[in-house]
Amino acid sequence: MSDPKIKLTKDGYIATITFCDPSGLNLLDKETVMGLADIQEQIAQDNQLRAVILCSSGAHFSAGVDTAFLKTVDTRFVKDNLNFLQRTFSRFQEFPQPVIAAIKGFCLGGGLELALSCDLRIVAEGATLALPEVKFGLTADQTGTTRLTKLVGIGQAKKLILCTEMIDAAESYRIGLCEYLVKPEELEGKALQLAKRISNLPPSAIRFGKWGVNVAAEGNTYAALMFEQAQSIYCFGTEDKTEAVNAFIEKRKPVFNDK
Repeated sequence: MSDPKIKLTKDGYIATITFCDPSGLNLLDKETVMGLADIQEQIAQDNQLRAVILCSSGAHFSAGVDTAFLKTVDTRFVKDNLNFLQRTFSRFQEFPQPVIAAIKGFCLGGGLELALSCDLRIVAEGATLALPEVKFGLTADQTGTTRLTKLVGIGQAKKLILCTEMIDAAESYRIGLCEYLVKPEELEGKALQLAKRISNLPPSAIRFGKWGVNVAAEGNTYAALMFEQAQSIYCFGTEDKTEAVNAFIEKRKPVFNDK
């Protein structure tokens, strides 16, 4: 399924998912999330990709759920669809490629939950971030309460969720919600710079580094150490590891083939 409000482009090793709702608000509804799920499947089938950027073409990353759509949602809809919505939001963490969110303007509700599902977040000065669901008698049920808490800690998560606070870019950077803070005109360039940097590193090392952090974040130290052992055994047997070491010694640019 395609959605004119979201599109996929590819340039070499980098895929870019762009919200392009003509309204500029990039509001989320079921059709838009289904379009995102379709794009995710296309990315999953392309083993040449090494980094993904999630961004918007308008003034705002996403102002969250369309309230007109929200009025139509009832308990039955949630029972039938929330698992799909959560799986779609969570799938970015399953990707072997790191996913970079480039945030500007409004990043609210489901829009922020999507950003939380990415691996790295770049925020432009002037952006506004919030999880306002409690105002509507709801909570951040598309992985928001789970991922925000793990990212910024219990106190900051409760402040944002229970007080429905809207924070600016600088505050989001200060509390660790976003990893990079840039000027608006630098946002796209920074996202592309990071994507290119990641794409020029050994894919297996990047893949296992991402998943290793994910395993560690679940809190089981023994499981995390076992994963480190398994990924190390694998990586030491790759051609890319040999190429990386030889290129460093020979003072040349390495060429990685994900082997």
